[in-house]
Amino acid sequence: MRNIFQLLALTTLFLFASSCEKDFEKINQNPYYPTQTDIGPLFNSVIESLQLGWNEQFYLHNETLYAITEQAALTAATFQNITIGTEEVWRRYYSSLSNIRELERRFDAWEGDPEALNNVKAQLKIVLAYKTFRVTDLFGDMPFFDAGKGFESLDYLEPKFDEQEAIYKFLLEELEWANAHINLLPDPVTSTGEAYVSFGDFDNLFDGDLLLWKKFANSLRLRYALRIVEKDPAFAEPIIRDVLENDLPLIEEGEDVGMFPSRQGWLNLSVHWSFREHKKLRMGSTIWHQLSVNDNKDGSGIFDPRARIFFETNNAGEWAAYPQIPDASTPSEGGIPYQSHRDVSYNVKGATNLFSPFNYYLIRDEQYIPELILTAAEVNFIKAEIYLRGLGVPADEGQAEAEYTLGVVNSLKFWQSVFVNTPIWVNAPPVLSEGELFAVVNHPRISIFTNTNKLELIYAQRWIDAFRQPWEAYSLLRRTGATPREKPVPAYYRFSYPPSEAENNPQKWADQVTKMGGDTPSIKVWWMK
Repeated sequence: MRNIFQLLALTTLFLFASSCEKDFEKINQNPYYPTQTDIGPLFNSVIESLQLGWNEQFYLHNETLYAITEQAALTAATFQNITIGTEEVWRRYYSSLSNIRELERRFDAWEGDPEALNNVKAQLKIVLAYKTFRVTDLFGDMPFFDAGKGFESLDYLEPKFDEQEAIYKFLLEELEWANAHINLLPDPVTSTGEAYVSFGDFDNLFDGDLLLWKKFANSLRLRYALRIVEKDPAFAEPIIRDVLENDLPLIEEGEDVGMFPSRQGWLNLSVHWSFREHKKLRMGSTIWHQLSVNDNKDGSGIFDPRARIFFETNNAGEWAAYPQIPDASTPSEGGIPYQSHRDVSYNVKGATNLFSPFNYYLIRDEQYIPELILTAAEVNFIKAEIYLRGLGVPADEGQAEAEYTLGVVNSLKFWQSVFVNTPIWVNAPPVLSEGELFAVVNHPRISIFTNTNKLELIYAQRWIDAFRQPWEAYSLLRRTGATPREKPVPAYYRFSYPPSEAENNPQKWADQVTKMGGDTPSIKVWWMK
């Protein structure tokens, strides 16, 4: 990290005005940015950094998190270079953080009416919060308050590690500020008559829709307040109460947040690469038994249509789940279900492909399938848990049941829209009507009205909806210990810091490791019980 900051200290003045990378050139050429011509491209580079890293997906998601969460089965653990993934996450975060700090510096130097910056400051705070929550949930304590400021002073080249508790509470307060200060009026002006500064067309996440920014901020407040509610209810429950009792706007059906390649002008080449090169993930028995009532190889037991969106049959045309706990009788798995030859020879998956792979089109598309950040269904499941348990608001079982039901329907609708809107997807499952979607929700296996294990149902459906967000399922597992699984919950609670941090920030890293009592996955992050 020190090397990154030293480089930034030397090049800041020359690079910030053109800091975006190749995927977003079309956006960066926009000549109509209002009020200020330099902060728009810089903000756009921060939005671009929300894309998932290639090695993050390969080593952290496919090699590690899918197996831990049991959202899939790892047929063989052949790649143990997890540090390649953690290095990428660390580097990408702190490289982007330096751009965020530069935007903050420019806001601080603003000589106009401070109110004119409210909208752009709020947008930046929201993105910073989301990005930082993701990283701190993977590692725990991390450099934050002094990090990303190497261009300001050499004193910041080796920033101290901050406690996750302090980071969490600061970010939740920042999100509260963002909700309170976003001005939704068209062409707003300050009390002194000054026009609000806008990112204009450089807002490549919500295309300038400030109501969606406000909804995103409040949805994040709910997500992360719930995450820490067992650890610090006195801090978390008032946040939950504020959002729900004041009916603050939240992400709704059709507003799922993500990085959409075709809309944002980039090609998602990384996801297919991560599966094509990794090769070892298959449908596991844990998720299969959440989607099908039996093990019939013809798929006649499937009651949840997401089974046919997430996975497909093996080379013999059969539905076959890889056992989450294999034994000596489990055959070796092979085949070539993720290779590009299937673009022209779709049915050829290799004779040794004995178990159901991920759906080829789900991981093959480069333009239309988003990298998800937060779904409307997740918001419903969060609210369902809150109302069922009475967290910050009075318990209301009826409201919990309604939110759960809506959550399952919204998840089904979203995943159905994925294949409907992906032109390369052939042999897609049938499109279900509204009535058929609600029939799925009322299936005896998942109906919240006929089952007594209501909280387990909520966790299971949130876990399923997060199928392409294994880092979120990982946090849900660590918080609750109650997501679907067959194995005992492993003592894998965080990722170790990347080796580069020990090299580039040696004293602060050593201080942190001493404070923690080590730097191993068995050390719990702050919000875990």
